[in-house]
Formats: sequence, structure tokens, C-alpha cells
Amino acid sequence: MSTMPSAALALGTSRVLADAHDVGLFDLDGVLYVGADAVPGAVEAVREAAERGLRPAYVTNNAARTPEVVAAHLVELGYPAVAADVVTSAQAAARVVADLVPPGSDVLVVGGDGLISALMERGLQPVVEFGPDVRAVVQGFSPDIGWARLSEGVYAVAAGLPWVASNLDATVPTRRGRAPGNGALVDLVAGVAGRRPDAVAGKPEPPLHQETVERTGARHPLVVGDRLDTDIEGASRAGVPSLLVLTGVASAVDLLGVAFEHRPTYVARDLRTGLLAAHTGVGGEPGAWTCAAWTVHVDGEPGSENVTLTGGGDAVDGLRALAVASWSVQDSQQTKAAAHQPPWAAREQWLAALTAIGW
Repeated sequence: MSTMPSAALALGTSRVLADAHDVGLFDLDGVLYVGADAVPGAVEAVREAAERGLRPAYVTNNAARTPEVVAAHLVELGYPAVAADVVTSAQAAARVVADLVPPGSDVLVVGGDGLISALMERGLQPVVEFGPDVRAVVQGFSPDIGWARLSEGVYAVAAGLPWVASNLDATVPTRRGRAPGNGALVDLVAGVAGRRPDAVAGKPEPPLHQETVERTGARHPLVVGDRLDTDIEGASRAGVPSLLVLTGVASAVDLLGVAFEHRPTYVARDLRTGLLAAHTGVGGEPGAWTCAAWTVHVDGEPGSENVTLTGGGDAVDGLRALAVASWSVQDSQQTKAAAHQPPWAAREQWLAALTAIGW
């Protein structure tokens, strides 16, 4: 199932992704909704894709909410969802813990209801105070976490117990801006206790996607996300094809300069075009890359290339051509050990080409 992301984007596919895959592993924030509102057109796209055979699975790094709560929120927005369609990092973390301790063990929870529910599902006993019967520690985000619960976590972690984190996202989005996420709180516990977690369950680590594939029975899964460093890297590490939609965190500028493990298999403006339309491939040869009516020409010395763009049409086709061109040149420079080049996405030539395409 594993594929070179840049090669896959170059090949494209004439087959609609909703027809080619049986389960879509959808990230939530930035893909299905932004803030309190559904992404425009996303509800209809998910429903139409489901009618064509792409079962939606809703995958989240947030360990605070139970699957029932997440599903209820999605239904309110119009998505087809039941609790069994939702897979959280808390559930993935609980499976990791269950593999480390005997059934029925006391597990210290540094988190909220999502972790408590997930541990009980695995036949483990969640507790909130460190004591002699505690066999492991699991930590996940909760907006209600406080000094007392964090201190209990420090005591248990410092005692050397197995420690599993649901995820290491440094921040969480709120209506007022970014706020500390589980990664920031894990850093706090680690700094005091003097060690890092033994395992991490959430994206980009493999357990969350593995948990989703096992729960859904997916044979041809497709990861759908808006973040290069969690969704797309997680898919790459799991050997699963990925679709990047540009409705959330990642931008067209970000796409050009990404490392190999952050390169998506497919890229689209939104879910409708991503799931329900063909993906034009990128052809040509080194120095000239073509996608549909767009051609990107690159010449000159590494680090000071001349980038020119000809043609027109769909801006996403232009972006695909520009992405494959930039990745190819970037990889060539790395092969030649060209060090200390300016950040790829910041180069004026490439930014000007993006502007010309319409991004």
C-alpha cells in the first residue's frame, strides 16, 4: 500500500477517489468544520462519497471528548455519523496501554472523559490518584486539567511507570486563538519528572490510523487531512494514500517546501474536488513539468533557479505541477549535498509562480 508521495502526485488518477477507496479517514477541524461551522460543501461531499462506497471514519487527535459526543456534534452539522464511526487518540492510547499491563489494571488518567471511557472499553480501571496498585499512566488533553491532576501524573511518571500520551499537539484552536494542547502539558510533566513518554498514540504516530483501520475493517483506506505534519506524515508512516485539502492549516505555499514524509499523494482545493473528481497527473521531464494546461520551467543554478510558468486553467493543476517541480529540484539539491539553502517556500521565484497560478 506504501507509495512514494511525490511520484503518486505526479501520476495522478483518472479514477474518482470515492470509488477507489472503501474508508475515508477524515480529520475533523480544518477538513469537516472550522470553528463552529461546517466547511462549505463538505457535508454534501462526504454524503455523496458515502453513497458511492467511501465509508466515513472520523479520526481525531483530541482525547478530551468521547466518540458519542463527537458523533453528536458531527450530526448537528449534517454529517452522517454514529459513535462507531469516530476514532480518537484516547482509544488508540487505551489499546497501547492494554498491551502493556494486565487486564483490569489500575491506570492513572491525566486527562478527561475521553480517556476514562476508552480505558473502560479496554477493561482497564481508570483512577485519578497515584497509588501502589497503579500500573501505567495515560495522558491526554482536557480543558479542565489542573495542578493536582498534573502532579499525580508527575509522581507516577517519576516512579518509572509506563507512560502513554494520546498525542503531542502543542496547541489546540479556540475561538480566542491558540491555547496549550496536550503536547505542552506532556512537556510540563516530562520536565518535572525527568523523562519522556514511552509511547505516543496520536498522529503522526501510527497507532491512531492503525486503530481506525482495525475498527472499520478498511482494505483500501484514504487519509484525508489539512495538516502536513500530522495527517499527511501519519499517512506516510502508515503506508496509506493521503489527500490534502486546502481548507484548513496547510497552504499552497507550505506544500512547496515540505520534506518527503509530508508530501501528500493527492492535493485538492476542497473535499468535493478531492473525493469526487479526477486528479490530473504531472508529466514532462526534469526542467519542465506539465499538468493539464500548465507548464513549469526551471533552469539555473541550484539555490538561484529561474522559475517560469506558462499556460492556464485550473489553479489546482498549476499547483500540482509547481509542487512536483519544487520537490524534484529540492530532492536534487539534497542529493548533491547543497546545504543551507533558503527555506523552499520563501523563495521569491516560487512565490511569484504561485501568485501567477492564482494562489
